[in-house]
Amino acid sequence: KVRESGVFEKVEVAGPGFLNLTVGGGWLAERLNDLASDGNLGISTQGKGKRIVIDYSSPNAAKQMHIGHIRSTVIGCAIDRIFRALGYDVIADNHLGDWGTQFGILIKGYRECLSDDERENLTVANLEKCYVLSAAKAKEEDGVWKDACRAELVKLQKGDPENMALWKRFIDISIGEFERMYGKLGVKFDTYRGESYYNSMMPGVVDRLVSAGLAEESEGALVVKLEAEKLGVAIVRKSDGGYNYTTSDLACVESRMADYDPERIIYVTDDRQQLHFRQFFSIAAKLGCTTKLVHVPFGLMSYQGKAISTREGNLIKLDDLLAEAKRRAYEIVKDRGGDETLAEQIGYGAVKYADLSHDPATAIDFNWDKALALEGNSGPYLQYAYARVCSLLAKAGDDGANVETAAFTVSTPAEKRLALQLLEFPGAVLRSAEAYKPSVLADYLFQTAQLYSSFYQSSPILKSETELRNSRLRLCSLFGRVLKKGLYLLGIEAPVRI
Repeated sequence: KVRESGVFEKVEVAGPGFLNLTVGGGWLAERLNDLASDGNLGISTQGKGKRIVIDYSSPNAAKQMHIGHIRSTVIGCAIDRIFRALGYDVIADNHLGDWGTQFGILIKGYRECLSDDERENLTVANLEKCYVLSAAKAKEEDGVWKDACRAELVKLQKGDPENMALWKRFIDISIGEFERMYGKLGVKFDTYRGESYYNSMMPGVVDRLVSAGLAEESEGALVVKLEAEKLGVAIVRKSDGGYNYTTSDLACVESRMADYDPERIIYVTDDRQQLHFRQFFSIAAKLGCTTKLVHVPFGLMSYQGKAISTREGNLIKLDDLLAEAKRRAYEIVKDRGGDETLAEQIGYGAVKYADLSHDPATAIDFNWDKALALEGNSGPYLQYAYARVCSLLAKAGDDGANVETAAFTVSTPAEKRLALQLLEFPGAVLRSAEAYKPSVLADYLFQTAQLYSSFYQSSPILKSETELRNSRLRLCSLFGRVLKKGLYLLGIEAPVRI
């Protein structure tokens, strides 16, 4: 029956318990034609009719984004794009840190630590400056400044019009700066619902926890005990009456369920928050949450072999990191006739791929030489592979324009290996989504580019007879389409020339 299936050109017993199955070139050609004829390159649309929320990036307002924000942002964006490709209705939400004690410190600092010109032309850098100065004064022993900051916070929490107007200005300026950075990275959010959005909902969450018998008083605070699940104790209302991340996240999930009715909610944060999410997911289930909640934890990033920290002096601003990526990439392409736009595509792609090519759970060390290498597993290597395909098709001239109607002929081992790999593209996209790991797709693209290189080196293309020439050109074209689509799903551009 296997022999008669039409899939294999050879089926043979090889010793006790083994079968050797050799895939037939005719069957491969048919499948390649199906793949090439599909506008979505065979990617399943299994998510059609299903909605998910992806919560990622989540920087703190009034602070500049830095290198530590890169992982959540680029991993979250790739997962976002992959699920959209699978047909899901995706809500990308940026859960900003836009409420809390720091705003009392900020408001006091804004009024007394900035010049008139800095207040008039307020930037996130100025907000960060006034926060640092104000926080330093708050640590002084007499406590006068700290008390004044607390008073400003209380006024804000009670809805004082002047403080509310300042807070809104701080948030608007912060989001404007974040969107400038996201524009460089090709990242888009559907909503910016920060902690403040859920502030009024948190007392109701605590009331429901108490009514359900889940929360109890402990040393003046309200807690949910999760020792039976080996998750310790989660505080849901502090002894001073304030709320914390657990309460905010419970309010957030209730709001998302009511507004979006999602099939699942995915949270992309660093792995130091794993206990928080286990506690929060457990409590949400006890409150009746039926939406699937998924935490995608990622390891910390170091930079050129050193831990990223203010103390180490290498808490690099994201703006500066991307500027350096563009500068270094321009040094590579300027002698090839490349411009600054190409340098951005290569530099930013290199930064993203240096992250996405690793399993999110692993800690990574960012290294410029590896990130920008034109050989090996790097973003520029894949971009260069795509540019080479574009160059080949351009050299083919008018015949290249008609290549998509050519019949596939798959006969040599190199053709078969590349054909089988290309047919794996839909599966690689699906596996990447199921594991919440863009690295699965990145690995696939690198392996595919290597197989294409082997095929290109061993298989004459433009000098072959017409039928074989057009078949191989179409195989090259299909490789280019798969590579471009895969890079897009990772949030990386594919320039046609390098």
